[in-house]
Amino acid sequence: MTTLFIRYPAKASIDSGAAQACPFALVGDGGNVLQQGASPLGSLAGMVASARRVTLLLAAPDVTLLRVSVPPLSPARLKAALPALVEEHILGDPADCVLAMGPALDGGAERTVAVAQRAWLEVLVKALQAQGAHSISLLPAQLCLPLQPGAVSAALSTNEGGCELTLRQSQTDGLGLALPAQPEVVLQTLRALAGDSPVTLYLPAAELRRYEALAANHTAGRAAITLQEDQWAHWIAAARTATPDLAGAVGASGTAARQWQRWRWPLRLAVLALAVNVAGMNIEWLRMKREAAQVQQSMLQIFKAAYPKETVILDPAAQMRKNIAAARADSGALAGDEFGALSAAFGEALNSLPNRNIVAALEYRERALQVKIKPNTVDAAAMGQIRAALAARKLDLSEAAPGVWKIRVGTGSKA
Repeated sequence: MTTLFIRYPAKASIDSGAAQACPFALVGDGGNVLQQGASPLGSLAGMVASARRVTLLLAAPDVTLLRVSVPPLSPARLKAALPALVEEHILGDPADCVLAMGPALDGGAERTVAVAQRAWLEVLVKALQAQGAHSISLLPAQLCLPLQPGAVSAALSTNEGGCELTLRQSQTDGLGLALPAQPEVVLQTLRALAGDSPVTLYLPAAELRRYEALAANHTAGRAAITLQEDQWAHWIAAARTATPDLAGAVGASGTAARQWQRWRWPLRLAVLALAVNVAGMNIEWLRMKREAAQVQQSMLQIFKAAYPKETVILDPAAQMRKNIAAARADSGALAGDEFGALSAAFGEALNSLPNRNIVAALEYRERALQVKIKPNTVDAAAMGQIRAALAARKLDLSEAAPGVWKIRVGTGSKA
């Protein structure tokens, strides 16, 4: 999983027609830089789509950081009141700006608020989303500079139209200026803004030698200006904890909705398949219900034809079996599950044993014959012979309890 960091130039340099090359770095989870360079934003589509997250460092001149006193309100109400709180600090309508609050300061009485032009940020966010960005963060570049306590950090980037000076004065304060590409003017401005605090200025490698001779002239009687080569490691380390993130305020965090759009057709197909299956199951159930009704109606007609005098018909099949059993009994025939039939069959089965004096008691209950066996008169082999003989007569033998056999009509046999 990777994160793509992009430093976007100031809007003023873009509007002036200067080249839009954006320094970028593709970073692994361990913080190691996998790839870096500079390219127009439109040429980074492949890396934007493959990266897990895109972190866009907004040029410091395009983001204003305000320190605003806030009333003790819930987060939702504070967010609603934010435009009124910053209205006197900005030019123009707050509705045209993106407002993002940082964490509470001084016990919650103050907050850092990042302000940026909404239309400008929406253009950048839509460009990244069009390239397939999965998740977007928008961070003020001035808060992504490394900072030493009691010192000021600054970074200088050059372009065809001049240069951008990014300054971080404290944990939550920073600013940016567009300046002409004149080292003397840059150092004078930097010293004026930093005051007597020591300054660390990060420069492109090509500019180090040019600024070294001039920097010594601006340290006489003041804290030194330390020059270091600008590297992505500085920005990455600080950006991981930088706040506030303007992505939520501009709607870039809604890229999750874009992720869902990828599943739009699969979800539709899944819902369609589910609907087809449910419809099929209901159609099959209705068909089986009609068949059951037809079978029931046929059974009812057959029963009425056989027994026209029957007026109350609740269960044709059960009543038919009952009437057949009654007719057999009237004709003198025994049903297979009656006491006489079961005891007769059991008696015939006993003929296969050499010792027939094994029965202690007989009991007929619930259409089954229960036989209590005398102790120590039957072994497993003898019981197997009896079971086989009864099976030939379509009867089942089971041991209901030790020494107690239960004999009933076998499964599938009619009573």
